[in-house]
Amino acid sequence: MENLNDLIIQKASPLPVIILADISGSMVSDNKIGILNNAIREMIDSLKDENTLRAEIYFSVITFGNEGAQPHLKFSKANEIDWHDLKADGRTPMGEAFSVTKVLLEDKDIIPSRSYAPTLVLLSDGMPTDNWSDPLNQLLSSPRASKAFRIAMSIGAGQDGKKVLEKFLGDSELDVFEAVQARDIKKFFKFVTMSVSQRAQSVNPNQAVSVSFDDTNESLDDFEF
Repeated sequence: MENLNDLIIQKASPLPVIILADISGSMVSDNKIGILNNAIREMIDSLKDENTLRAEIYFSVITFGNEGAQPHLKFSKANEIDWHDLKADGRTPMGEAFSVTKVLLEDKDIIPSRSYAPTLVLLSDGMPTDNWSDPLNQLLSSPRASKAFRIAMSIGAGQDGKKVLEKFLGDSELDVFEAVQARDIKKFFKFVTMSVSQRAQSVNPNQAVSVSFDDTNESLDDFEF
């Protein structure tokens, strides 16, 4: 008789990637919103075939702008996503985005208990226009967010805006990446792509990967999707 363990088919666990994207009206300048759309689309396309026996990559995109904060892309497998471009307008209700993210992370009907620690990506080009401090503290104190791999990018957010992003990172070993020009948005998402890819291929996707970001590292510019 065959060993029972040989008959058990291991099911890959979800590896969540949640992007909190600023779509306020200022993202129109320098076509930042257009470059952001292309960068997210390329990242999804790059990672849709990265699933392994251990990990299956899922994405969600939560936007914050004129219509408040809401899921633009519901929690979906990377290889099943039909991306629809973001449009920029309005203010910057980042605090509301933190609250929406916390609800998503805690919903085990959407993100099951067997999921790996999520990757949370926050990008903004300005200061929040709502109460953000309490919602951020509540998010970071939630069990899943406290274990998440957090990455942030300032797209010319200024010193005050950067301080908010630094609080989001908490004790992360990564610094806030600062986009000097719009093309740096794409460079940033190449780094995110490499990080998620290495986690998916790792023996233990819950462990931190060794990818480091260096503004002067030209290999990121040469990285192909």
